[in-house]
Amino acid sequence: MATTILIIFLIVYLGMILGGLPFLRLDRTGVALLGAIALISIDALSLEQAVASIHLPTMALLFAFMVVSAQMRLGGFYDWVTLKLAGLALGPAGLLGVLVVVCAALSAVFSNDIVCLAMAPLLVDACRRRGLAPVPFLLALACASNIGSAATLIGNPQNMLIGQTMRLSFDGYFLDAIVPVALGLAASWWLIVRQTRGRWEDVAVDAADAPDQAATIPFDAWQTTKGLLIAGALLVAFLVAPWPREHMALIGAGVLLTSRQLRSRNMLGLVDWELLVLFMSLFVVNAAFQRTGLTAHAIAWLASLGVRLDQPGTLFAATFVLSNLVSNVPAVMLLIPVVHHPLGGVMLALVSTLAGNLLIVGSIANIIVVDAAARRGIVIDWKRHARVGVPVTLVTLLVSGVYLALRF
Repeated sequence: MATTILIIFLIVYLGMILGGLPFLRLDRTGVALLGAIALISIDALSLEQAVASIHLPTMALLFAFMVVSAQMRLGGFYDWVTLKLAGLALGPAGLLGVLVVVCAALSAVFSNDIVCLAMAPLLVDACRRRGLAPVPFLLALACASNIGSAATLIGNPQNMLIGQTMRLSFDGYFLDAIVPVALGLAASWWLIVRQTRGRWEDVAVDAADAPDQAATIPFDAWQTTKGLLIAGALLVAFLVAPWPREHMALIGAGVLLTSRQLRSRNMLGLVDWELLVLFMSLFVVNAAFQRTGLTAHAIAWLASLGVRLDQPGTLFAATFVLSNLVSNVPAVMLLIPVVHHPLGGVMLALVSTLAGNLLIVGSIANIIVVDAAARRGIVIDWKRHARVGVPVTLVTLLVSGVYLALRF
C-alpha cells in the first residue's frame, strides 16, 4: 500500500512541476483531483478521513476573500483605479512607481491574482493611449502584485494557508513582512527603470492595427464603497477581534452576497473554484502520504546527511527551490509540517511568494499577465520575463534573507 501511495504522490507532484501530465489534457488541478480520487479508491484514506484532512478554516478564508474581490470587480473598482492611474500627469518612471505602490497595496488585501486579472488588459490599452511601451508596466504589475501580496496573511493563497494552519498573528506577521516587502518594491521599480533606460515609447503596434480595447466595467460607487467597507472592517477585525478570521470573513462575504443589484451567481461565477479544488485535493494527497511515515523517514535521512529542514538557512533554500519546481502552494503544503522556528512561518510566506517572480510559471499572477498581453498582441516570452524576474527575485530574496537573519 505504501508503495502505491508513493507512486500516486510522485505522479501528482510531477504534474505540479509540468503543469499537467503528458498525453492528457489535465492541468494542475485535474492532476491533484485525480490523485485524491485514486487514493480514496484504494482505501489509503476513507472518505471521512479525506474530508477531515482538508483544512476548512483555510478554505473558508480563501473563499470569502474571493467573494470580496468579486464584489470589487463587479463594482468596476479595478477598472476605475487603472484608468485613474493612466491619467496621472507623470513621467513614465513616476507613473511606474505609482503603479508599483498601488498594485502592491491592492494585492495585499484583494489577492495578487485578482488584481492582475482585472488590471492587465486595461493597463495595455492605457499605455497605448499614452504612447508608452506596455511591457515594462506589465512586468511591474506582475512583480509588484507578487511582492505586495507577501505583506499580509490574506494577500495570496499560500499566505492564507500558512496563517491559518500555523495560527500566525495578523498584525505580527505584517510588522515582520512590511520591511522586506517595501524594500523589495523599491528594488523592483529601480531595476525595471534601469533596464528600460529611457525606451518608454511604444513603437511595436500601430494604433490602427492594435486589437480591440478591453471592455471596461462601469464604475459603481455604491457597490465599490460597500466592498471597501467590508474589506476595511475585516482588516480591523483581524487586528482587534478575538474571533476566528475565517468566521469573520465568511460573515463579510455573506453580507456582500445579500445584494439587491448584483446577482449572487455573477459573484460566485468569479470565485476561482479550480483553485479551491486544487487546495482540497492536495490536502488529501499530502495527508495520505504523511500517514505512510515516509515523510518522517525522508526528513530523518536528510538530517543524517546534514540537511536539516527545520534550520532557517535550509528552509529558506528548500522553499525557494520547491516553489519554482512545484509552484508555491504545493511547496508550502509540503514544508509546513517541518516548520518549528518562531519566524519559520514568516520565512515560508515571504520566500514562497517572492520566489514566484523568478520565472513565468512560478506564479499564477505572472501567467495571467503574460496571457493578457498575448491577447492584446504583445509577446512576453520567458527570456523577456526573466530579464526582470530573475534580478527582482534575487534582490528581494537577498533583502529578505538579510532582514530575517537580523531578526533571527
